[in-house]
Amino acid sequence: MRAMYAVLGARGQVVTAWCATASGLAALLAAALVPADAEQGPIQKLMYLHVPAAWLAYLSFTVVFVAGVAYLRTGQARWDRLGEASAEAGVVFAALTIVLGALWGRPVWGTWWTWDPRLTTTAVLLLTYLGYLAVRRLPDSPARAYRWAAVIGVAGFVNVPIVHLSVVWWRSLHQPASVLRVDGPTVAAPMLVTLLLAVVAFTFAYLWLVGTRMRLRRLEERLTAAALGPAVRSGR
Repeated sequence: MRAMYAVLGARGQVVTAWCATASGLAALLAAALVPADAEQGPIQKLMYLHVPAAWLAYLSFTVVFVAGVAYLRTGQARWDRLGEASAEAGVVFAALTIVLGALWGRPVWGTWWTWDPRLTTTAVLLLTYLGYLAVRRLPDSPARAYRWAAVIGVAGFVNVPIVHLSVVWWRSLHQPASVLRVDGPTVAAPMLVTLLLAVVAFTFAYLWLVGTRMRLRRLEERLTAAALGPAVRSGR
């Protein structure tokens, strides 16, 4: 936990911001220089945004799962803060995955959307964690709302491997995995390097987003405590 706070703390945020900027520029330059796919043409370069967004959505919801389990076991607010921040980042990445997939699918498949197994399970994943965030806003005891949200975050994680394996288990328009394969990547080396650079950039952006959101949450809690303090003392 100390290592996590070192990365997500104020100093860590400066480092992650610079790393995200540097790796993002490197990925952008590499994407501009790497040749386009022979069959799909320039539209294929959306891969360098679409795939990292999907992977970071997986990572975000994995962190929500871990934080949810820890919160349900310990009741410590720091785990709830981490879960909330990671869920918000994950929702952004999942929505970005769907939007970029639609932009890619229109010229390749001839349609913006189809009830393909990968697309459908990804949409369910997004809705699940939107529900996680909505439950947190219920006009009830905050502690109870946070516990219910943690349960949703833990249970909703079941869909992450389903999304990833949907192209294997069911017939799908979506192409199968070309990087995370047992027999190794099938992507050409220049494309793979560019993709990994983009993943690094997205990962640093994720760390910055989560760290910033957790700091805002702590500030909100302090302001709320300061505002309620006089009211509590006057009610004695």
